[in-house]
Amino acid sequence: MYSYRFFTNRDCEFFPCHKNVNEEEFNCIFCYCPLYAFDDCGGCYTKMEKNVKDCSACTLPHKRENYEKIIRKLTLYD
Repeated sequence: MYSYRFFTNRDCEFFPCHKNVNEEEFNCIFCYCPLYAFDDCGGCYTKMEKNVKDCSACTLPHKRENYEKIIRKLTLYD
């Protein structure tokens, strides 16, 4: 049930691209975070030169339990 919400790509050359997430629970569905354009994305990031976001410490899109949170943000249900 809900298999479209979770996928782990263990063959990816960067897997796991973030440390601090259990590899068994590492979600690759949002490999490129769809919330990047939001300043209030809800993730952990810092601003670099020219206002570019550094999301390397953020694990929000890679945790199974955050699928609904991301979809709500994208569909403006928040």
